[in-house]
Amino acid sequence: MLRLLLNILWFVFGGWLTGLLWLLGGLVLAITVIGLPYTAAAWRIAGFAFFPFGKEMVSRDIVNGQGDLGTGPVGCLLNIIWFVLGGWYIALSHLIIAVAEFVSIIGIPFALKDLQLAIAALAPIGKTVVRR
Repeated sequence: MLRLLLNILWFVFGGWLTGLLWLLGGLVLAITVIGLPYTAAAWRIAGFAFFPFGKEMVSRDIVNGQGDLGTGPVGCLLNIIWFVLGGWYIALSHLIIAVAEFVSIIGIPFALKDLQLAIAALAPIGKTVVRR
């Protein structure tokens, strides 16, 4: 019940915008041929950004018990490219929002989710969303 309430509050007070921006970013990436490998990761983060409570992002090799293309050297290279070309400033924006939310006691649970989004924005390839 608490997760539902937190998800509703998150969505109403900005989660819808965060999720839509991640969806839009994924759409822009899908239009370009070079950005296509990042599209699925951006959309996965969008789903997490809409309703993050009760979920967390983890590496796919933890969930599957084995590595794959996204969790190996290719995924590492794609994450480095992502970080250099845009991941750092997306993560920085989530970090700035988290600091503002930490100022109020009520905003601390939301700040923690924004920190998770910041971490996901740094290296999204090879990650998946799981229920907690």
